[in-house]
Amino acid sequence: MNFPHTFSLRTPRILFAVAVLSPIAALAQPSGGPYGPIAQTYSVPSDARHVFYVSSEGKETATGATVDEPTTIDAAMARVVTGDAIIMRGGVYRTGGLVLNQGITIQPYRDEKPVLKGTKIAKDWTPLRDGVWRAHWDTLFPSKPLGWWRRDREGMRTPLHRFNNDMVFVDGVPFRSVGWEGELDASSYYIDYDAGYVYIRVDPTDRLVEITAWNSALVCTPKEVHGRKADHKGPAIRGITFTQYAYRALEIEGKRGSVPADVEPTDDPVGLADPSTFGKEVVGTILENDTITHCSRVAGYFRGDHLVIRNCLISDTSTEGIYVIASSDCLLERNIFARNNVEKLTGYFPAALKVFNQTRRVTVRDNLVIDQPDSNGVWFDVGNHDGVFVDNWVEGAQTGLFFEISRGLVCAGNVFVNCKNGMRIHNSAGARIYNNTFVNAQPFIDRDTRSAVGDHFKWHPTTGPDVDEREGHVFEGNLIVADPDVAGPLLRFWQHPALCGRLTKPQVAAFDANVYVRAGGGS
Repeated sequence: MNFPHTFSLRTPRILFAVAVLSPIAALAQPSGGPYGPIAQTYSVPSDARHVFYVSSEGKETATGATVDEPTTIDAAMARVVTGDAIIMRGGVYRTGGLVLNQGITIQPYRDEKPVLKGTKIAKDWTPLRDGVWRAHWDTLFPSKPLGWWRRDREGMRTPLHRFNNDMVFVDGVPFRSVGWEGELDASSYYIDYDAGYVYIRVDPTDRLVEITAWNSALVCTPKEVHGRKADHKGPAIRGITFTQYAYRALEIEGKRGSVPADVEPTDDPVGLADPSTFGKEVVGTILENDTITHCSRVAGYFRGDHLVIRNCLISDTSTEGIYVIASSDCLLERNIFARNNVEKLTGYFPAALKVFNQTRRVTVRDNLVIDQPDSNGVWFDVGNHDGVFVDNWVEGAQTGLFFEISRGLVCAGNVFVNCKNGMRIHNSAGARIYNNTFVNAQPFIDRDTRSAVGDHFKWHPTTGPDVDEREGHVFEGNLIVADPDVAGPLLRFWQHPALCGRLTKPQVAAFDANVYVRAGGGS
């Protein structure tokens, strides 16, 4: 996929201006793709120890040794060992709750299209009055906001039923939740959790109605499962689609393991920790050419060093698209991140990609982050070190790149378009910002009094620079452009008034060779 057709005609002229005004910037910018999954024909890995063929219509008792005698994906997961390969025939697999602790390959058979779905088809509907239909459903996923969510501030903006993890699709279209039967319209659903009923206001006759039945597709664990001890190697998953899962599709566990949806999943580790003590439980996970869509919370939680996510599509998620937690030496490149926070949750700090909790050297390179009106783009938060954010295109997000409570960042060669803030460096140190283009996307560098004393998130500030260490940024060689109707300064620095007599040293150590353009009327 190349750049989306929604880019304005102004964009090529701006990139030409970068080349003219800054020859260095012309050497570093988004590549133009291809982004997202690349169609290809897969060969069976020549180095696979054993190969298991699976099909959506496979038999559990089949060996799966040949393509003509496929087993089920569930059965294959229970049999594989390190170095094996699972080859998936095309089709829809309605399954979930798979658990794995071996480093294996999962990929399609040749150019076929396997799709794992976390829903089942709802067929038994009873008509009620006023065009309402009802079906009993056994697999429901009630939940609640995490403990740090502030109902006194956000309860009037986000109804509590939005935090439940169920989803309903009619002919592939996701419906939105409402609070009772009287709110139903032709594109919404209501769930009575006490009685176990799902309600819609559209005639389900001759329609495909799907309701979530699993809250994960695959969880990779360092624990013993299927009678085998873990090898602590992550899987290589290529060319697979995961969709319609309650909570998340994929999870790579750390020391603590998976937690319920209403328990904070990122508290692993808790507090400032030595990086040699985390990220080692499941290492080397690879995702390539995968599609993960329509998950009621996140596409996946990923923990473990040497993670690679390349040429994947992550879209139509809620609180986050991808969550990278407490991991080092990771690479995310040429992915598409689109439409996070589709439920419009408030007070939840959404991001299409969140890099969180003391990561080291996570590189986010040449990705396409688009269509994020209710979400941030990429957010490094809580004690991250030496992040790299280069050559990405970020458009239509609240904040394109957010770097918070962290040390060391290279932000270079990116294009930010039509974001409230193209970039925000907040309560951090040592961000080097070179040769970026900001179009209607104000860069913002700031610091405030937040510390570990009395903080709402308790230990989070202890992992980053203290109040008097939030400095040392470099801002050079950037192009900042705004239309005449974009209010406010092109670039903003700010610190809390309480710090003005205490911190007199600028937040930036170097600040030069930037170009500022305010487009005139009619240009």
